[in-house]
Amino acid sequence: MDSPRPRNRKIEAELQRALADIIARELKDPRVGNVTISAVDLSPDKRLARVFFTPFASPHPVEEVRAGLTRAAGFLRGAVSRRLGLRYAPRLQFVFDDAFDKAAELTGLINQAVARDRGDGEP
Repeated sequence: MDSPRPRNRKIEAELQRALADIIARELKDPRVGNVTISAVDLSPDKRLARVFFTPFASPHPVEEVRAGLTRAAGFLRGAVSRRLGLRYAPRLQFVFDDAFDKAAELTGLINQAVARDRGDGEP
């Protein structure tokens, strides 16, 4: 029997697209602003979807953005269910995606190491 994972990936991709569109067009909470949905991770039983987000140029701290998204979770769940024709929409859990911050930090460390190596090799 095939693993349910490929089906989950398809649902995750659809959830990601639908959530991004609904948040951009229909969500009115000023705390949320411009948000990128970078990934959705659906649990094997499809009852929980961890939604990874990154705020862009938001005047609000990440925790306020997350609070706005969490407050709108019921609305978003219903809108996604209707849009995708799901009989049962997963519960949405919002998680700040700090991968961009970590990548920038790692790039900075690499650049520092390269600069030190170049400085050490010169007379």
